[in-house]
Amino acid sequence: MRRRTLTTLLALALALAAYAPAPAGADVGTKIIERCTHGQSIAGFSQQDYRRALEETTAEVNEYSDCVNLIHKAQLAAAGHGGAGGANGSGGGSAGGPSASVPPPTAAEQQALQAVPSSGSTPVQVGAQTVVPGVVHANIASAASTLPTPLLALLAFLLVGALYILARTIRERVGADRDS
Repeated sequence: MRRRTLTTLLALALALAAYAPAPAGADVGTKIIERCTHGQSIAGFSQQDYRRALEETTAEVNEYSDCVNLIHKAQLAAAGHGGAGGANGSGGGSAGGPSASVPPPTAAEQQALQAVPSSGSTPVQVGAQTVVPGVVHANIASAASTLPTPLLALLAFLLVGALYILARTIRERVGADRDS
């Protein structure tokens, strides 16, 4: 009887997790950023969509790609002012914020960018910060908070189920030891 109940609850949890709708507005901005970081065309979106993408860009996207600049170009192209909305590249990270205009790199910045591949993994001084290549400062709590709620609920349910099965197995083995 317990096994049937547990199976039914597990099937119900899986059905709810699979049916969970995407969060409201999940979202064109993220789609534009993903397409840009994967080298795909970002042409054909509305001005509001480009603005949303610029608001949602993360520090990593700003630092390790040229997406902010490419989104600005696509925005200009969509407004009919020229620019290349579909071209995409990566490289020179931009220092501007998500909605800041990104000026072209100066000669000194271009020279520093060209020296990056040969600099190896030595720390680089950027403004007041020292950047160590290959080091990613990650916060586990922020990584868990980005998971969809239905997935977190499913993981919690599976953890409780695993603990239940473990406790039952231990209880059965202890009872079998006492009987022998």
